[in-house]
Amino acid sequence: MARRKKPRVPRRSRLDGALKEALLWHAAWAAVVMLTATAMALALPEMTWAAVGALLAAAAPGLAAVLLLVRDSPRTRATLLALWSGCGALACMLTGGVSGPLAVWCLAPVAAAAVFGGGGLLAEAATLSLVAAGAAALTGLARLNPAPPPESLSFWLGVVGLLTTSLGLGGGLLLSGRRAARRAAFRRAAESDLERLLSGQPHLILALDGSARIVSAFGYAPKGIDAAELPGAAIADLAAESDRARIDLAIAAGAGECVFALLRAPDRSCGLALRRGADGRLIGVLRDATRQQTREADLEAAREEAEALNAGKSRFLANMSHELRTPLNAIMGFSDVMRSKLFGELQPKYAEYAEMIHDAGKHLLELINDVLDISKIEAERYELGLESFDAREAISSALRLTRLQADEAGVSLRGLLPPRPLDVEADRRAIKQIVLNLVSNALKFTPRGGSVTVAVQGYGRDLEIVVSDTGVGIAEADLERLGRPFEQAGDATQKIRGTGLGLSLVRAFAELHGGAMSIESRLGEGTSVSVRLPVLTPPTVSEEAPRTGAKIIAFNPKG
Repeated sequence: MARRKKPRVPRRSRLDGALKEALLWHAAWAAVVMLTATAMALALPEMTWAAVGALLAAAAPGLAAVLLLVRDSPRTRATLLALWSGCGALACMLTGGVSGPLAVWCLAPVAAAAVFGGGGLLAEAATLSLVAAGAAALTGLARLNPAPPPESLSFWLGVVGLLTTSLGLGGGLLLSGRRAARRAAFRRAAESDLERLLSGQPHLILALDGSARIVSAFGYAPKGIDAAELPGAAIADLAAESDRARIDLAIAAGAGECVFALLRAPDRSCGLALRRGADGRLIGVLRDATRQQTREADLEAAREEAEALNAGKSRFLANMSHELRTPLNAIMGFSDVMRSKLFGELQPKYAEYAEMIHDAGKHLLELINDVLDISKIEAERYELGLESFDAREAISSALRLTRLQADEAGVSLRGLLPPRPLDVEADRRAIKQIVLNLVSNALKFTPRGGSVTVAVQGYGRDLEIVVSDTGVGIAEADLERLGRPFEQAGDATQKIRGTGLGLSLVRAFAELHGGAMSIESRLGEGTSVSVRLPVLTPPTVSEEAPRTGAKIIAFNPKG
């Protein structure tokens, strides 16, 4: 694919007004001087080649400007000023030097600088004029100049020099003045727009002097403050007596924020933010804090109501879970009796139904247990049963419980446990539940022939449990949602395999222990879930990570 060329952007796509004026001035100068040279050559028989050359030299910068100023830049202007200086010096040398009739053209750079807008260019132009005059004087002392023109010709050349220079300087000053007037009008319009903008903004902006008195105010004054009375008033006089100390502290610090009750409306309050500018003056922003406090109170009430509703929901779920467990245990018990055929053979269809009832009851019991745990955690009623034990025992027990699920799924389940004890101070059931949930999740989403690995190690005070699989993986867009109750990843066929509570329980149990859970996954490449818990007791802290050569033994759940 061919690369598209970037369009060439000229320095100036259009000639602005100031540049047009400069071009017209230079063109007019060149035209006037050339017409004068032509007229003098025809009218004065004593016209010399040196006088003609001087007039042509004076017209050269004007002609050059028409060509150069099309691409205006600081360098172009500096080049033109240097050209004005050189051509002025040349005209002066050709007509008798600094005592000749065209010595006044050494001031041409000053006229050109005035046309360009003055400023720093005027100082540069004045220097170039002095250089031109000095060069003409030196050539005169060295007797390098041509013979001075006749008196009659000198008279007319002097008239031309004075007229052109006067008109040039006058035109330059006129253009410079017009430009200054336009800039002033633009500045006034900008200041007016800024004042309208400040006056229309929702807060009150105050400019304060050194004694913290209000110089000017812009914007809408809060209720209880008369904006017309603000200029000349001390900012502290707006506050009630009891709140003035807060304003004094903010003023003394040169920056700060405070809220105070109004002197004339004690039931209303204002917020004041102060900052000291670069010029030492204070700038303040005054806002109506009554509405903000009302909104904050409403938000706080809404938050408390939401928390109460959430706590009520959690209590309801916990109570319902207890109520559902009793009949569910009976259903599972009777289905177990039917599956084991304690009271005789069943017809094949009834035996199949009994198996389906038992599986459904088991799934529902797991869901109820998860909901009960989540409800307790959200209601802040879950209490950890801390005890000292070897974490390897709880993890090994969880792996044994998931062995049958792994065999049925056709997935290889492997545990990597360190040879040394991992003594922890933690909730045994929570540690076991973390491994059960993570391994069950991994087995559900790992295709037949895949593998699930549980690696356990200690780092400093942290116990790290990593469950990795070679399953379908998780999309990056779903990773942020996982870990919240009832959030699931994948398509509809994958979502029916779980409830979305397993990872949220793992995260909750980790955070109850002061730890954290993290997930790394990529679609089609598997998932790795890491849980770090600061529960290791000092005597059994592992000094090295497994990657540094610490010995690891494989745990076979079938063994």
